[in-house]
Amino acid sequence: MAFVSFLIPFVIGTDIALSCQNTDDFVGASSPGDIVIGGLFAVHSEMLHPEEYPIKPVIQNCAGFEIQIFLQTLAMIHAIETINNSTLLSGVTLGYEIYDTCAEVTKAMASALRFLAKFNSSKDVVEFKCNYSDYVPRIKAVTGASYSEVSMAVSRLLALQLIPQVSPASSAEILSDKIRFPSFFRTIPSDFHQTRAMAHLICESGWNWIGVIATDDDNGRFAVESFGVQAMANNVCIAFKEMLPAYLSDNTFHTKVDHAVEKIVKETRVNVIVVFMRQFHVLKLFKKAIERNVKKIWIASDNWSAAVKISTIPNIRQLGTIVGFGFKSGDISTFQDFLRNLHKKPTDNNKFLHEYIMLLSVCAHLEYHDFQTCISNQSQDDLLQNVENKHQIWRDDFLNANIEPGFIHSTILAVYAIAHAIKGQCKDRNCKDPSAFTPWELLEELKKVTVIDDDKEIKFDSNGDMSTSYDVLLWKEVDGHMEITIMAEYDPEKGDFVFEDEEKKKEFLDLKKVQSTCSQHCRPGQMKKVTESPHTCCYECVYCPENHYSNQTDMDDCYRCNNKTYWAPVNSTTCYRKTIHFLAWTDWFAIFLLLLSAVGVVLVLSISVIFTKNLNTPVVKASGGLTVCYIILFSHFLIFLSTVFFIDEPTEFKCKTRQALFGISFALCISCILIKSLKILLAFSFDPKLQNFLKCVYKPVPTVVTCTGIQVVICTFWLIFRTPFVKQNFSIPREIILECNEGSIVAFGIMLGYIAALAFICFIFAFKGRKLPENYNEAKFITFGMLIYFIAWIVFIPVYATTFGKYLPAVEIIVVLISNYGILCCTFLPKCYIIIYKQETNTKSAFLKMIYTYSSKSAGSIAVSQISLDSKSSSSRATISDSCKSEKNSVNGNCHFQVPGQRLIKGKVLPKDTARTMARKRLSSI
Repeated sequence: MAFVSFLIPFVIGTDIALSCQNTDDFVGASSPGDIVIGGLFAVHSEMLHPEEYPIKPVIQNCAGFEIQIFLQTLAMIHAIETINNSTLLSGVTLGYEIYDTCAEVTKAMASALRFLAKFNSSKDVVEFKCNYSDYVPRIKAVTGASYSEVSMAVSRLLALQLIPQVSPASSAEILSDKIRFPSFFRTIPSDFHQTRAMAHLICESGWNWIGVIATDDDNGRFAVESFGVQAMANNVCIAFKEMLPAYLSDNTFHTKVDHAVEKIVKETRVNVIVVFMRQFHVLKLFKKAIERNVKKIWIASDNWSAAVKISTIPNIRQLGTIVGFGFKSGDISTFQDFLRNLHKKPTDNNKFLHEYIMLLSVCAHLEYHDFQTCISNQSQDDLLQNVENKHQIWRDDFLNANIEPGFIHSTILAVYAIAHAIKGQCKDRNCKDPSAFTPWELLEELKKVTVIDDDKEIKFDSNGDMSTSYDVLLWKEVDGHMEITIMAEYDPEKGDFVFEDEEKKKEFLDLKKVQSTCSQHCRPGQMKKVTESPHTCCYECVYCPENHYSNQTDMDDCYRCNNKTYWAPVNSTTCYRKTIHFLAWTDWFAIFLLLLSAVGVVLVLSISVIFTKNLNTPVVKASGGLTVCYIILFSHFLIFLSTVFFIDEPTEFKCKTRQALFGISFALCISCILIKSLKILLAFSFDPKLQNFLKCVYKPVPTVVTCTGIQVVICTFWLIFRTPFVKQNFSIPREIILECNEGSIVAFGIMLGYIAALAFICFIFAFKGRKLPENYNEAKFITFGMLIYFIAWIVFIPVYATTFGKYLPAVEIIVVLISNYGILCCTFLPKCYIIIYKQETNTKSAFLKMIYTYSSKSAGSIAVSQISLDSKSSSSRATISDSCKSEKNSVNGNCHFQVPGQRLIKGKVLPKDTARTMARKRLSSI
């Protein structure tokens, strides 16, 4: 074993990484042909850098043999040999010159310069020309390179002579730019599709808080940039980005790997890591992650998603789940047969094969992973591990086991695309002559090429890309070792995942079990509230406010309910229809008000019965007679009846009827009471001028008709021009109040104001007659009734204006009942009391006696008032009786006297029986 440790560095230091002594040493593998195709592959992972100073412009040695890239060179050779042995290019053979770029742009540029050298030039001279149209270089086309960063540099150089470059592995999105890279083609999709597929996978799995680790080169930076755009479009946030040095020889490489692993460990909420790196970078990262017991979901880019040497790392299963995207593979069975016979091939013109055989002889006794490590020169310490239980697969079929089908297929496809383009150029030309056509002519032919692959026609699009699909790969542990299986297929054109069976689909859905979010998912009924974090994926979950709802998880905003018909409580997942409310018959308060109205109706009917039975009594006659009483009682009945229209569900008919019925009935009632007040005041008034005025005003029928008619006109205009209507009131959050909108508050106010005006006039007249005889003192009670009316309606205005809800109609009902009861009781109950309980006073004689007493007092009061007036004018004036006797101008019992400062007052000298006569007249007038 010590010999092995000694031998490996020796082999690598001598034969494996031979220095470049001349230009022929620079070629890795070659074969002559009529038409030569160049190849650029990173067979070694790094180029050694000199330690001496100063640095000289010398192409340095390479180290780190890459089996997977070596297999791609073999795939190119196999494809060329297959074409030469077929009739595709009849009579024309293809040759090749394959160079190792060592994953370095510098080494690749040196190879590209040799490609540009003039054909048959002994010194590989690149001629400078202004026009390369007729220039014939060493090669007609190039396959490669392995990495996008190298392809970008080489393509710019090859574009000088428009030499076609077809890459089987460079996927950077920028290479689709035909202005900057006019001669670049590839047989794989652009990274645009890969990053979109990754973002789609992440979004489908419910992840939105992820980390990204990439190589700090053109390919890595462009991939991260493209993925960032796709992630943002799918509402996925990148928690951190770690960029590792592109070259393993970088002194900071290991430090940055440690820092990246530390970042992954620190970000406990990040459970998904997207990795855009080369295979040897991933090896270093994963070994360190295994040491730190990191367990995540790793999203692999096409560079390493099918890398066998990574899947065979010891304890790789401890890292968690690895899901990757690989290029869609085709039938490569002929290539596998080619590998089985590889040991028969000569190695004289294939330094890569020679190097592999030397490494194989040194490492053959090691276990599979140790053998892999030994071949790749990644670690020599592993060579000392257990060497028992060796398997023949890594001895005989090691290359087959390390095949990455997607890259092998795309490499073969690249060669065939070039071959078909050559076939198109050789139709009318003798292609055995290397100058038969130039590279730029081949470039134009390549744009039109169609290749048959698995019975499908594929060709380059306008960007020089072949839009093949991706295999979604899942790394699964089977029988103790990691196996790379195909979980699904991603169609770039449709942007969908296609599953072969339900088991594969279940594997895909199982990924959702892992949570990788900055914040917990917001449940239905909640919404996301952005925090101070710059990332939109970091938020707090807050409840939806009232009248808002959310019915899905992680909603940015809550939906607003239709406030008119729906409502929602806080933290609601749906909207609820608002309950329609109105003052229903079954409501206890409505029942109470209806009982009050019913009692009022009973009271009206009872009074009607009492007055009808006592029709000829003085009290009834003094009340204006049965007709007037019936009209007043009927109006009270209608007012009580109008309250019914305020209850139950409002309709257009109810809204129009209730106010009009109440207003007209009240106007009729007060009009009749006004007539009564005028009649009583007229009967008992001793002021001649007031009597004359009252006689002019007192027109019972015209007055009642006019007063009531005005109210009818007001209500008619109201109902015609601004009619009341049913309105839905949405002011209460969870209810819809059905109510009557009065149509016009002004009209409503005019109606009530008119009633108030009539009541005020009635109040004035009633107030003047407040000192009438007790049996006739109806005016005093009318005054009280009007006061009750005023108080009720004055209180009603602010209460009505500040009340809302279904009990708003109840406020008006209460006011109507109070005012109606007040007027009814004050007008009729005192008379009913006399009729029932004081029948002795309800006689003609009793009434005459009371009127006689009142008239006597009234007459004496007039005399006293006149004497008082006269005595105030002069202290020497005699009494009224003496003055009348001494004056000569006394005529027929009349005397005239002049009060100083006053006009002449005419007094009436009362005869002896004047009081009795006046009593009879008052009674008869009433």
